[in-house]
Amino acid sequence: MSLIGELNPKRILIVKPSAIGDVVHTLPVLNLLRKRYPAAHIAWLVTPACGGILEGHPQIDELIWFERKRAGGWIKLLKLLRADHFDLVLDLQGLFRSGLFSWMSGAKVRVGFANAREMATLFYTHKVPVPDVNVHAMERYLDMAVAVGCERGPVEYVFPTTDADRDRVKALLGDDEPYAVLLPGTNWATKRWPAEKFAAMVQPLRERFGLKTVYAGGPDASAAAKLAPTATDLTGKTSLRELVALLERASLVIANDSGPMHIAAALGRPLVTLFGPTNPIRTGPFQRMDSVVRLDIPCSPCYSKHCSHQSCLQWLGTDRVLAATAVQLKMDPTMVPVSSLLK
Repeated sequence: MSLIGELNPKRILIVKPSAIGDVVHTLPVLNLLRKRYPAAHIAWLVTPACGGILEGHPQIDELIWFERKRAGGWIKLLKLLRADHFDLVLDLQGLFRSGLFSWMSGAKVRVGFANAREMATLFYTHKVPVPDVNVHAMERYLDMAVAVGCERGPVEYVFPTTDADRDRVKALLGDDEPYAVLLPGTNWATKRWPAEKFAAMVQPLRERFGLKTVYAGGPDASAAAKLAPTATDLTGKTSLRELVALLERASLVIANDSGPMHIAAALGRPLVTLFGPTNPIRTGPFQRMDSVVRLDIPCSPCYSKHCSHQSCLQWLGTDRVLAATAVQLKMDPTMVPVSSLLK
C-alpha cells in the first residue's frame, strides 16, 4: 500500500550512486516506476564507475553524475538537482550522503528506508519500514516501489546493451564455441575464492562440460587470469555494457560475490557463486539460492573485510564447485567426484 496517498509525480529522481550489484538490484524498481508513471521524467543519480550499466537505458530520461573527486563537483551537483525541480525522490542507498542528495533536490516528497544508516532519515519526508533485517535487499527495494504507488512485480531487469556491444564481444571471443565465464574479481579481499582454484576449473570445464573458459571483469581480475594461460583473458577489455553482452551468451558463469555476479543472475544464466564472509540470504543472487556454494562454518558470515585465515573460502574445494556446475547445467552431479573439500 502506498505510504503517501495519491501521487502523480512529473519528475522522479532515483538516488543509487553505487555499487554495480546494488544498481542491478535497483533496475526492477526503475521498471516498475516506468510502468506506473509512463509520462514522468525519470532521472538517476549515479557515479561514473557504475553509470555504464545505465547509459542509453530506454527507461531513463536523465543521468546525473556524482563525481565525488572532481573539484567543484558538489556545487555543480546541487545546481543540477535544484534546476531539475523533482517532486519525488527515492533514496535507495540509505546513507547520510544519499539522504543529503535527496534533501538537496528540494523535492517535496523524499522517500527512504526507516532503518537507513548515518542519520539519513533526517532528510526524508516518508520512511519505508523494514520489518526484518534478514531479507534480501531486493525485497526492501520492492517495498519502496510499493510505497510510492507501484505494483510489487514483476521483477524484470532491462539492460541497455546494444547490437554494437554484442558485435564487439564476438570480435573479442573470435569464435562461436560455448563458453564459461569466470569472474574472480571482487571488492573485498575476504570475498575472493583463491585464484589458483579458479585456474584449476579450466581443464575440467573443457573435459567434462565441453566449455572453453573466458576470464572477465575489471583490473582486479587480471592477476587471477594470468594463472590460466589456456583461457581467454578479457579482464579489463570490456565496458560494462559489453560485459553484459558477454554474460548473456555464457553457458555458465562462476563468480565471487560481486557486481558482475549479480548481472549474470539477473540475466538468468546458469550460475555458481562462491560465498564466504557475507550472507547470501541478504545479498546473494536474488531468488537464485540454488546457485550459491558456501561452507557452513561457525564464523561465516562475519561481514569482515579483513581476516587472518579466510577459512570460509580457502577450504572451499573445486570438487564442490564442479558438482554445483553439473547441477546448474542439468547434468548428473554424480559424474563429478565430491571426494574432498580441501582440493
